Amino acid sequence: MAGYGYGGGYPAPAQAYGNPFAALTPSSFPPGTDPSLVACFQMADQDGSGLVDDRELQRALSSYNQGFSLRTVRLLMYLFTHTNTRRIGPREFTGLFHCLQMWRGTFERFDRDRSGKIDGPELREALLSMGFAVPPVVVDLLVTKYDKYGDGSRAIEYDNFIECCLIVKGLTEKFKERDTMLSGSATFTYDSFMLTVLPFLIA
Repeated sequence: MAGYGYGGGYPAPAQAYGNPFAALTPSSFPPGTDPSLVACFQMADQDGSGLVDDRELQRALSSYNQGFSLRTVRLLMYLFTHTNTRRIGPREFTGLFHCLQMWRGTFERFDRDRSGKIDGPELREALLSMGFAVPPVVVDLLVTKYDKYGDGSRAIEYDNFIECCLIVKGLTEKFKERDTMLSGSATFTYDSFMLTVLPFLIA
């Protein structure tokens, strides 16, 4: 198998990515969902529609000390709903929340000096622990993009770490849809390529 995969407890995508603007199918909470998580969703769902939008999700995550930019929230929604409708239901909310908990644990494990940041080699180790063998040159590009301060520390904080994970995970899943032989190679038409990459740029 080529250098990518669903490690670190990641399930395969529940469905293939299709039209990024398709309507979101209604969902319900999985059996045994923590009641506090249900209450958090219901509080965010102010109109009682059974869906929360991007700003409502941002506020809900903040209540669990998971503060993210609106762009990161929208990327989370895209990865868990496979649409750009910027709405999320109970099932997707639950999966998203548990995934964030796992990623926080990963970040803290590789933030060995407890600085609140991880550098390039630590980021590569973290991604590898999740099953994503990202080349050093790509890790370097990610650190350059997400180093908030540009102060020479060449390190990223937790919120930007999450965005890195989302992009790597999402693009890997998209690539694997085409690489059916797990050869590390795939063929895309121009339209397919644009639909693969653009949702991550316009979130």
